[in-house]
Amino acid sequence: MNQTLPQPMDVKLMNLTATVLFAACGLLLAAALGWWALRHPVFAIGGITVLGDTTHNNVATLRANVAPRLAGNFFTVDLQKAREAFEAVPWVRQAVVKRQFPNRLRVQLEEHEPEAFWGADTESHLVNNHGEVFEANPGDVEQDGLPRLAGPVGTSAQVLAMYQGLKPLFEPLDLGIEQLALSGRGGWTLHLDSGAVVELGRGTPEEVLVRSQRFVRTLTQVTSKYNRRPEALVTADLRHADGYAVKLRGVVTTDVAAKRN
Repeated sequence: MNQTLPQPMDVKLMNLTATVLFAACGLLLAAALGWWALRHPVFAIGGITVLGDTTHNNVATLRANVAPRLAGNFFTVDLQKAREAFEAVPWVRQAVVKRQFPNRLRVQLEEHEPEAFWGADTESHLVNNHGEVFEANPGDVEQDGLPRLAGPVGTSAQVLAMYQGLKPLFEPLDLGIEQLALSGRGGWTLHLDSGAVVELGRGTPEEVLVRSQRFVRTLTQVTSKYNRRPEALVTADLRHADGYAVKLRGVVTTDVAAKRN
């Protein structure tokens, strides 16, 4: 019967030493290859592939703005900083940056979709379809007739949601909303494209929309009493408990109407 004899101690030491040497050589080789890769010009960033939205920024402009802010090569470039560099370009809302072997970056862009101007007339801020405020050149806005929204800091999404709720209410009357503002005390005021100013008052969004619906539903009836159309509206005050007050162009009286049914 064969029996395996234990290896002598010197043989074990030789095997262990050989294993350690092989491992050390492997590590040195990997380090050398890594150093070569980091230093070799073939892995320097040679180009940037831009995909997605480029309506307001052409590819050449993006590369010119971002490339000087990129440091390192394919392996060492900081993708987080690269993303921040792209998102610092006007109109860019979001950028996803990935490496593309052997020496390129691949960028997927999402641009802001403007829904309204934001703030005072002198400001260059806009609100996108996510209710986020961003800064851009108003002259680059391609959409016509964007409204102007305003409110305290952090309320842009709330104001945009209110505008989207009010807009379809006034459209059947051929009245568009040019401005909608939320005051620091929670009061809503809108300006129509006819020049009329409507005080909507305070309350939850549901309460404000209910008052507005009642106003719009009865406005034609009120104006027809004076042989006028809704476009003759100058001001309206919806803050009355049992109705609203209106001032009509060419009519020197004030009417309170639209009592709750």
